[in-house]
Amino acid sequence: MRSIRSVLFLLVLILWGPVTSLEALAHGDVTPQSVDTTGLPSLGTETLSSNPYSGNALALEIGTSAFNQNCARCHGLEAISGGIAPDLRKLDMDCMSLIDVAKKQGCFDDHNQYFMVSVLHGKVRNGNVYMPPFQGFFSQEAIWAIKTYLESRRVTE
Repeated sequence: MRSIRSVLFLLVLILWGPVTSLEALAHGDVTPQSVDTTGLPSLGTETLSSNPYSGNALALEIGTSAFNQNCARCHGLEAISGGIAPDLRKLDMDCMSLIDVAKKQGCFDDHNQYFMVSVLHGKVRNGNVYMPPFQGFFSQEAIWAIKTYLESRRVTE
């Protein structure tokens, strides 16, 4: 009787292994994909506090592709979150209602800084990684291109 249980247990393990391996592959390649920023002005090594590519058509195209390859798996297709990760279309929504130009720009700069730090260093709470760090994978140009894409998807309500 004991040997039959042992055989059944071994059989379950053998059959279960490929299933769990396939589940691990269900998310696809989660290695950060490189972002080709050819054609965008170089920004140097000092991190900027505001997006120099806002409204730039090439940055929008590059940022759209970069977002879809690297961010959409968690933040949703077209940046529409399914509820697991923050909806990045709403990241700087509170700035939109400000009337004073200087305050509005300051608000955008604060959100831009938060965005840059979050992308570079990721998000970790209580030892759990909620967002991996992309420092060393994304250039500043790539990050601002992604931000340009998110600005094009911004919701105001």
